[in-house]
Amino acid sequence: MSKSKSGSVFGGMLLLAGSCIGAGMLGLPILTGLSGFYPSLVVFFGIWAFMTLTGLLLVEVNSGYQRRVNFITMVDKTLGKKGRIACWLLYLFLFYSILLAYIAGIGSLVSTIFEQYFRMNVPDWGGSLFFVLLFGWIIYMGTRPVDMWNRVFMIGKIGAFLGLVVIGVTQIQSELLNRSVPEYTLYALPILVISFGFHNMIPSLTHYLNNSVKRVRASIILGGIFALVIYLVWQIIVLGIIPFGGPSGILESYNTGDEATQALIGILHTNWVSYFATLLGFFAILTSFLAQSLSLSHFLGDGLKINNKKHEELWLVVLTLVPPLILAFAYPGAFLKALNFAGGICAVILFGIMPVMMVWKGRYREKIETPYRVFGGKALLIALFSVAVFIALFQLSNMFDAPYLPKL
Repeated sequence: MSKSKSGSVFGGMLLLAGSCIGAGMLGLPILTGLSGFYPSLVVFFGIWAFMTLTGLLLVEVNSGYQRRVNFITMVDKTLGKKGRIACWLLYLFLFYSILLAYIAGIGSLVSTIFEQYFRMNVPDWGGSLFFVLLFGWIIYMGTRPVDMWNRVFMIGKIGAFLGLVVIGVTQIQSELLNRSVPEYTLYALPILVISFGFHNMIPSLTHYLNNSVKRVRASIILGGIFALVIYLVWQIIVLGIIPFGGPSGILESYNTGDEATQALIGILHTNWVSYFATLLGFFAILTSFLAQSLSLSHFLGDGLKINNKKHEELWLVVLTLVPPLILAFAYPGAFLKALNFAGGICAVILFGIMPVMMVWKGRYREKIETPYRVFGGKALLIALFSVAVFIALFQLSNMFDAPYLPKL
């Protein structure tokens, strides 16, 4: 790839941030609201740091390859056949679950947009199909078109977000932010892991940035910080407006499965909130959908030994999007438990445990020298591994011994 065709750090940052700030953003304040704003800050900063560092470990592994590779090749070369099989199963389950959630969720949003702006009645399944056909074409065009369109959609998402902030900032009640129930803090861990999950984008981003480790590293750090700032502002707005109890409160929203935007509409009762909330939901899902679909297509191409040319392979795009589309038609409400498991187990193993294991084996067993090495040595690897195992065990214990969220 020539230098002139290489992507920019700014574009890489937005791709990473777009991958993070997706549908999880809409439900995040409801789950962190169980414990309160200030207790949730601890896990916010902790998971942000954890995911950033494990992402940089993947950059270290990826920097050892001169050719374009993806997650499956890195795992295969470092962790062997068993690691490759585990990677295939976990990766497909995780990202098909996420895409199922996005496609099912976008159907009702597209239907709402057509009804609000064009006075057309479109069924939810029609909205999902329209969405996949239209934006699946962008994914087929390749990484650069996805980057360009992602920038446009990020502007839309930031605009809708700022609109909600402007409306909501005058409605914030500081006493609502002071509510604190620390014992419920850890129950937001799985959705936070997904909310800061950009690791699947790293191989595609490395290729897009012409294998420049410096620019990939900058994109990861800046993209993660950008996502963190957006999340924290969103937390202040939502948790400063929505009370814990009562109609459209945190507890009722948790029990009914409503998103934060729906709760804001129920509390503020203004048309502008409804418009901005609908657009925020649409753009939040769209930017993450593009990033996750592109990375899954690249993963499948790498695992099946397909070399992409100017465009993505059409049948790989079909293989990426058709299975979750069919599942969204057949089981529109079935993704919630799968997404819970995906965030708490699959994502932690793939993007927490496996990067540590790959780096450990490469550094200390096979003595591989890579152009880039993350600071901290063995102590950092042990600490990150311990955190990942704790999150996975915590999620497992709550799946089999108790409901995923606390009984309130």
